[in-house]
Amino acid sequence: MKVVMLLENTSSDPRLTAEHGLSLCIETKKHRILFDTGQSDAFSRNAEMLGIDLRDVDMAVISHGHYDHTGGLLRFLEINDHAPVYVHKRAFERHRSGDGREIGMDASLAENPRIVLTDGRVALDDGLWLDDCNDGERPFASHSGNLLMLRNDRFVPDDFCHEQYLNIRESGRLVTISGCSHKGVLNILHWFRPDVFIGGFHFMSLDLEKGGRAELEEAATALSGLPTRYCTCHCTGQRQFEVLKRTLGDRILYLSGGMSLTLP
Repeated sequence: MKVVMLLENTSSDPRLTAEHGLSLCIETKKHRILFDTGQSDAFSRNAEMLGIDLRDVDMAVISHGHYDHTGGLLRFLEINDHAPVYVHKRAFERHRSGDGREIGMDASLAENPRIVLTDGRVALDDGLWLDDCNDGERPFASHSGNLLMLRNDRFVPDDFCHEQYLNIRESGRLVTISGCSHKGVLNILHWFRPDVFIGGFHFMSLDLEKGGRAELEEAATALSGLPTRYCTCHCTGQRQFEVLKRTLGDRILYLSGGMSLTLP
């Protein structure tokens, strides 16, 4: 399996665009999967620069309904004329940040015939599935700040039931891929127990000067007690990553734009 970071908040290659967002290209033995599309068409330009032809993608997955993971979706649908796009059925609902900004995805895309709405656990192929774990207990804290969703004509704290996770079992290894881990990275690890976890941890809202460091160090200790290898990015936060790395060492890697990961 090979995972290439098409777009992320940072870039390891000066030729590539960096933006607040996430987009990955995943090659398994049977599939080429696009996971999220960033907030613009930059992911597609980066893919071209990296020699990746998005026309060869045979399925796409949207992790959740926020603009920084879905903004390039229309561009992908223009480039690729056949791949189904798996989107949670609640992802097209309206979402706002705590300061009132609209952060949802383009609701008009819900009418595109290639959009496949998902709910719960959805098998995509042998050893390849999506799951929202909306029925799962959440024993651990999440760190997604004051993000909101529209419910009964008013905005209330987001329950993130629009977030789903991609699981790939290949060569005796389970790889779980998450966009932002809004439901709590430790909860996701509790649900799936993967060998490798790839995605954002959403620790960027933890203020290291105002009590957040202790909470982050507690999370790092919990992560270190699991056998999982971690590849993080995007909403984890650069300074927060450095705190995690002091505990996790070489078991955690930051994937910047242009970097790739090969799992034998």
